[in-house]
Amino acid sequence: MAVDYEKAGVSLEAGYDVVRRIKKHVRSTDRLGVMGNIGSFGGMFDLSALGVKEPVLVSGTDGVGTKLKIAFAMDKHDTIGIDAVAMCVNDVLAQGAEPLVFLDYVAQGKTYPEVVEQIVAGVAEGCRQAGCALVGGETAEMPGMYADGEYDIAGYTTGVVEKSKLIDGTKVKVGDVLVGIASTGIHSNGFSLVRKIFSDAGLDLHKVYPELGGEPLGLVALTPTRIYVKQVLDVIRQCDVHGVAHITGGGFDENIPRILREGQGIRVKEGSWEILPIFRFLEKYGMIPHREMFNIFNMGVGMVLALDASEASKAIEILAAHGDKATVIGEVTGTPGVEIELL
Repeated sequence: MAVDYEKAGVSLEAGYDVVRRIKKHVRSTDRLGVMGNIGSFGGMFDLSALGVKEPVLVSGTDGVGTKLKIAFAMDKHDTIGIDAVAMCVNDVLAQGAEPLVFLDYVAQGKTYPEVVEQIVAGVAEGCRQAGCALVGGETAEMPGMYADGEYDIAGYTTGVVEKSKLIDGTKVKVGDVLVGIASTGIHSNGFSLVRKIFSDAGLDLHKVYPELGGEPLGLVALTPTRIYVKQVLDVIRQCDVHGVAHITGGGFDENIPRILREGQGIRVKEGSWEILPIFRFLEKYGMIPHREMFNIFNMGVGMVLALDASEASKAIEILAAHGDKATVIGEVTGTPGVEIELL
């Protein structure tokens, strides 16, 4: 049977090699509550170990999208796993939940153990940053489904929050300020447009463009998504946070209103935070109307917290202690819609 499977394009030995390679990365993510070892049919977690009285489980799943195409072109696979973790854990964080476990799914047309190890090493790094455990996953070899050297990755996480501390936007009120936390770049959204801009403008991923600093364009685009878990949970513990928005696909216009109550809107003032060079670059070469950029990208703000104005300074101070740039970027208004005061 093994010989027939090999002829079908599936390498059992490569699969075994992957398991051997990734064990050390998986073990590096262990945390309180983890049960079992890699190789079990299901990942286990002892929720009672946390002492949560009324646990609410919050789950999220996501992928990295066509940012993968940039990774293929640059032959760089050690950060894409961070993106997969970030897209999931930052979402459950928006409800005030602490991510506990993560599972990944990696599919290739042909298994290259060294590439899978790089991917999973990135996943493990993301899990360490988020404080959650990599308790399982799947590495699938699917001949004929993917071009040679290409793969897909998706992830899933479950977090927990005390029922009384669940953040669901019901406390957001007119006059609350919006504290924006800096992003690291494009993160993992909008890459179908990003890649079109690069292609249409004839841009070279391996070239260094002065306006972006000293790294090749492809590496700038691959800058991993910021994981906000530990610092935002710290703010939540010390401040009364009314709402949390993860700025993903749809930018400001789609994501910030998700935390608002009926009849509320937001006013954001451009210039109150740094718009990263990569967004100026995309706007220029893509000839995108400036206001439209806020409807597509995070524009340098990866997470937004809504809280009373009296607590803004404390929140910003806590975030700064974690190494994050954060500023008041706007406020909640009584007029539905998203108003951005452009420079």
